[in-house]
Amino acid sequence: MNFAPLLNASLAIQIHFFTVVPAFFIGTWLIFFSTKGAPFHRLLGKVYFVLMATTAIAAIFIKSFVGPSIEIAGLELGLIHLFVVVTFVGIFNAIRGLQLGDIKRHQHSMIGTYVGGLLIAGGFAFMPGRIMHSIFFG
Repeated sequence: MNFAPLLNASLAIQIHFFTVVPAFFIGTWLIFFSTKGAPFHRLLGKVYFVLMATTAIAAIFIKSFVGPSIEIAGLELGLIHLFVVVTFVGIFNAIRGLQLGDIKRHQHSMIGTYVGGLLIAGGFAFMPGRIMHSIFFG
């Protein structure tokens, strides 16, 4: 592994990386291994929300390098930035589900955020020409 591409990247990319990696592991644990509703699940869930929101905010400031893009307020946004919307909608719906006592809404929103915001968007991060590809595949 070569972390030089990450260390030479913009602050937004570094923040994105250092929040998305723990979010991935925490999200995996929360979905597959934790006791739902337990105090530790709730605590880690709050950490997960903060990490995912920070990841999404940082992503807004990462220039789109692949595919079509548009410039808005000095930000170059591409199709990958749609996952920012997916993440924020998922976070909102998950919190709203908890507020309303709608656990199914919460669960579906968290799974959707995990799949869309971490697995699918994360998969794109490993494509050739991207920093994650450079780190792991040289």
